[in-house]
Amino acid sequence: MGHLETTITSEALTEGFLLAGFARLERLDDREAFFNRWLAEDRTAEMTWLARDPARRLDPRILDPHLRSVISLAYPYMPPRPPNRDWRAELRGRIAAYAIGPDYHDTVLARARTVAATLERLAPAATVRLYVDTGPILEREWAARARLGWFGCNTNLLNRYHGSYFFLAEILTDVALETSAEPYRDHCGTCRQCLDLCPTGALTDGYLLEPRVCISYLTIEHRGVIAPELRAKLGNWIFGCDICQEVCPWNDDRTAATSVCDDLMPSLAELLSLDADGFSRRFRGSAIKRTKRRGLLRNAAIALGNSRNPAALPILARTLESEPESLVRAHAAWAIGQLGGAEAHRVLDQSRSREPDRAVQNEIESALSGLHGPP
Repeated sequence: MGHLETTITSEALTEGFLLAGFARLERLDDREAFFNRWLAEDRTAEMTWLARDPARRLDPRILDPHLRSVISLAYPYMPPRPPNRDWRAELRGRIAAYAIGPDYHDTVLARARTVAATLERLAPAATVRLYVDTGPILEREWAARARLGWFGCNTNLLNRYHGSYFFLAEILTDVALETSAEPYRDHCGTCRQCLDLCPTGALTDGYLLEPRVCISYLTIEHRGVIAPELRAKLGNWIFGCDICQEVCPWNDDRTAATSVCDDLMPSLAELLSLDADGFSRRFRGSAIKRTKRRGLLRNAAIALGNSRNPAALPILARTLESEPESLVRAHAAWAIGQLGGAEAHRVLDQSRSREPDRAVQNEIESALSGLHGPP
């Protein structure tokens, strides 16, 4: 590497980044057919922003024709281990490890700004633009071209020494930087663990992810009713999902020495008791706020139904009776039906006459029909 690249890499490591790589900006001609097919297949689902500015995603220089290089950075997070608890007995949800603690957008962006400032100090006339999971940037594509890793079968970027537990950041600049070493070759080999162990079958051969059935998408980005046939497959995941990373052999030693974190398995009863102010206070400065209160409580109701624990019934009954969001009430009705029994039947039967929302009424009727008649 040249002086610029060496100095930037050193600063990135000082700021806590695991990896720093460089690539020449160019149009991603070899990705155009795949990307256009992905859009045509409506894989954006409700993430409509992914379909905006497709030309800019394939060529960031459309934003500024003077841009010449990208600095790709990988910032680690060590996934804590969930406590060894019976989530069904204790009625606890599960949160993806990346969401624990302060919102990664703020943390990573602040550190990337320091790296960008180093470039501006070394090249005072430089133009820089920073991205951390924002803007029409194909982050993993540029990270691969900057030699940070390879596309795994789970569609995450994988690195032989650091697995996949890291966030990506990009610095676009008009400074010409030397492209990093030879491309990473694929090290997944014949391993299929992430494909075979995905509960919803979201991963398929050909490095494809179907967002519309991905647990992370369903629990975070999807804003409406979760299809009944998918609900049981969510288990107790209420924000994101780590399964395809946890089963990846390249992540085997990532959690070996990390501490246990109770926050990975919050009380579902506590979550369903949160009003709007309580939700805002609890998740201020957290990535979890993205799913919004109604989404998180919807997910918590599903997890309670999946517990099949009768102790969940009073919690769900209160939710069905007093929760202001019809979306949450609808999933609480389904969950009560999953618990089964005479008391569940009574709660649903009493609720259907006073429920004002037609969609919730339909969930109540469906749940009752699944209980096979009167108690």
